[in-house]
Amino acid sequence: MPWENNGGGGGRNNNGGPWGQAPGGGGGPRRPGGGNTPNLEDILNRGRDQFKGGLPGGRWALVGGALAIVAFWALNSIYTVDPQEVGVELRFGAPKPELSMPGLHFLLWPIETVEKVAVTENQTQIGVATSSSGNSRSEGLMLSGDQNIVNVQFSVLWAVNDAVAYLFNVRDQEAMVRYAAESAMREVVGRRPAQDIYSDDRQGIAAEVFSITQGILESYGLGVQISQLLIENAGPPAEVIDAFNEVQRARQDETRLQEEARSYANTLLGDARGRAAALREDAAAYTNRVVQEATGEAQRFNAIYAEYVNAPQVTRKRLFLETMEEVLGGSEKVLIENGAGGQGVIPYLPLPELRPGATTSTTGN
Repeated sequence: MPWENNGGGGGRNNNGGPWGQAPGGGGGPRRPGGGNTPNLEDILNRGRDQFKGGLPGGRWALVGGALAIVAFWALNSIYTVDPQEVGVELRFGAPKPELSMPGLHFLLWPIETVEKVAVTENQTQIGVATSSSGNSRSEGLMLSGDQNIVNVQFSVLWAVNDAVAYLFNVRDQEAMVRYAAESAMREVVGRRPAQDIYSDDRQGIAAEVFSITQGILESYGLGVQISQLLIENAGPPAEVIDAFNEVQRARQDETRLQEEARSYANTLLGDARGRAAALREDAAAYTNRVVQEATGEAQRFNAIYAEYVNAPQVTRKRLFLETMEEVLGGSEKVLIENGAGGQGVIPYLPLPELRPGATTSTTGN
């Protein structure tokens, strides 16, 4: 073989190999350090003889290795789905149509794999302060329809209703929910005045944003269903909160003064209406009284007239006496007819002054 007959240079016959050993291996020169140098063929022969004796440990090593491989394959082929999850099995990367419900399942690994999706309700909050490129900003700052800047903080509650679409249609699902809800809120806020967002119509705005967000997510095939959208806080930016509070206090004072004026006006109006009702009742009572009196007098006159027609002289005399009694009833003088031989008018004793009432009256004066 070539490596067994390496001669020296210059045409010298050196049958001892590369280190100059003499032929026959007897007394020729040796390699420094002592001992003959083994050739490559001897090394290969010794290795072949060792492998003929079999692997170390024999067949039990082979059985142990096979069992380890089977155990590793079983660990990757058996999986468990938790109660709040569903599993999507993939065969060569393509999803199977049926889903894996909670429990223990088996697949053919590595041909088949599984992706687990949580179906619990998730909450995505929008409007909290974040940092972007080192600059502080707020996702909730939006421009309202009346050109005011409002800070809206709201939450979206959502859950997965189509695990296959959720896994394979969109890469970052939660970010997609966030972007869709934020875009819908900006659209609705941009059409409304700021006062609607602060207090007047929060429920209406939340319902409209809910509908728009769900439509966006369905158009992308995200495979999620929104259960609720809550506006947690809506107000002006922190830089103008003091001025906004002052405006709110002024509006509250305006409302309070208007209520007080309205209450005072209602009080005056009620009093005026009460007096008017009292006057109408008095007028009605007076009218009724006058009418009744006039009716009574007319009936009395008719009755007297009827009696007068039956006996004119007697009636005339009675009327004369009654009239004179009414006219002269309070007089302090006595009138006597001349035909009786009197003087006509004579005084009489002041008998009324002797009565207790007259004495008391005179004493009091």
